[in-house]
Amino acid sequence: MSRVWDVVVVGAGSVGTPLAMELAERGASVLCIDSAASAGQGNNKCAIGGIRATHSEPAKVFLALRSLEVFRTWEDTYGDSIGWRQGGYSYVAYDPETAGLLRGMIPAQQEAGLNIDWHGPERIAELVPGISGEGLIGGTYSPEDGSANPMQSCYAFCRRAEALGAEFAFGETVTGINLHGGRVISVRTDAGTYACGALVNCAGSFGREVGQMAGLDLPVHPDSHEAGITEPVEMFFEPMVVDIRSGPGSANYYFYQHDTGQVVFCITPDPPIPGTDVRETSEFLPMVSSRMVGLYPRLANLKVRRTWRGCYPQTPDGSPILGQAGPENSYIAVGMCGQGYMLGPGVGALMARLVLGETGGEDEEVLEALSPNRDFGTEEALK
Repeated sequence: MSRVWDVVVVGAGSVGTPLAMELAERGASVLCIDSAASAGQGNNKCAIGGIRATHSEPAKVFLALRSLEVFRTWEDTYGDSIGWRQGGYSYVAYDPETAGLLRGMIPAQQEAGLNIDWHGPERIAELVPGISGEGLIGGTYSPEDGSANPMQSCYAFCRRAEALGAEFAFGETVTGINLHGGRVISVRTDAGTYACGALVNCAGSFGREVGQMAGLDLPVHPDSHEAGITEPVEMFFEPMVVDIRSGPGSANYYFYQHDTGQVVFCITPDPPIPGTDVRETSEFLPMVSSRMVGLYPRLANLKVRRTWRGCYPQTPDGSPILGQAGPENSYIAVGMCGQGYMLGPGVGALMARLVLGETGGEDEEVLEALSPNRDFGTEEALK
């Protein structure tokens, strides 16, 4: 244990890997630990690839706009194809309540820097040709949102981090955190002990367990969500389509056409399914397909290739928990609520600045809004 790392990051997923990259870019010595055999094998691998700055919480808009810039420019900057496609996001409304909610958010979203507006049914029908017009009031459209390939991008971030000098300890499970004088002095795994100047908990579904090792009780509780993908077909619509109306067994659902031509889809179960069980169910596909085809009949004849299930590390208000907590050199970036992939590069950059004492400007407002010590009484409307 002779070497002392500037920063040890726990978790090499959607947040930990871009964080390791950002820290190394700023000259810090970084070790990123993960129990899997390679980067992105946890919740990142289960993400459907959507990347949006369309949130109701301004702090999340800020972070996602920075993420979008990374995804949008990655191939031109570094040469790696990560499947980026700028198809936008459209939240559709078929009842006055949904329309009022979506329209009411727009001024704050625009003030936070999001390119979004409300459109009537004719424009929504242009964006999603063949969408059901019965009862369609309109919807929002944010054209600069998009999608990318979670595994390709996570591997690209990992390669970049390693090229900058970051190191990864794969196949190692964190078993303890050693403290002295109110500080983290080292992190123990089942393979060794690593001395460090700072620790960042990016452990996803296991963020609470890792936090407990540092004396923290973080309000992060995973639940399960299921997704699926169809056969590839010619491109026939552009945006991620999101319907936030509730239905039997589900709170909302969303789908988009990947750059391969495959339609990828997901549903939010209601009531939630707590825990980390990632076995597929027989209920998911009939439920989501009925809702999707009812909204967009052109999907009816597509063949589903496979379904899978992953975890959303949830917080009480649907927003991440970011900042310093517990021991004075302990930091957390947990509770992404299923949005770690889309927020990851923005969160990674912010946390790198925080750990290295380089925050400024809007950073402080974002950190205050997403602080571990905030009031969790409100709820993010588009969580």
